[in-house]
Amino acid sequence: MARPTWDEYFLEVMKSVAARATCDRGKSGSVVVKDKRILTTGYVGAPIGLAHCDDAGHMMKKVTHEDGTESMHCVRTVHAELNAILQAAKFGISLEGSTIYSKMEPCSTCAMAIINSGIKRVVCEMQYHAAKDTRELFKQAGVELVVSNNKVEEYEKQ
Repeated sequence: MARPTWDEYFLEVMKSVAARATCDRGKSGSVVVKDKRILTTGYVGAPIGLAHCDDAGHMMKKVTHEDGTESMHCVRTVHAELNAILQAAKFGISLEGSTIYSKMEPCSTCAMAIINSGIKRVVCEMQYHAAKDTRELFKQAGVELVVSNNKVEEYEKQ
């Protein structure tokens, strides 16, 4: 068995973090790394002290996009990427120049948080069905995006 690259290694760590997710839609996790050291982690779940999807069910909202397509989103949860960034803020950890590893490409809201936090590289296992805006934001901001698998992550009520 070949020794994994650093990206492969941190994507595997991300999968362990994602196992803690409390919303079964996407089961996402994120790991923020700088100089080959883990700074923070995050997984998708409700804010601290509030009911999780696993216990209370999903809080689904329908979004209609400019092109007329519709997508469903669970708004009970905080995304894994944002939870990792918020953990850094809570404990005073700078993310400037770091890399974030995530299950799928971030949504546009998380992309903006990634840009403003100083993260310079995003490595994902899969594509996200609604990542068109994210890709453009990263391109404009000079954030490198690496997707290791061109498969789009699929989950119920997408």
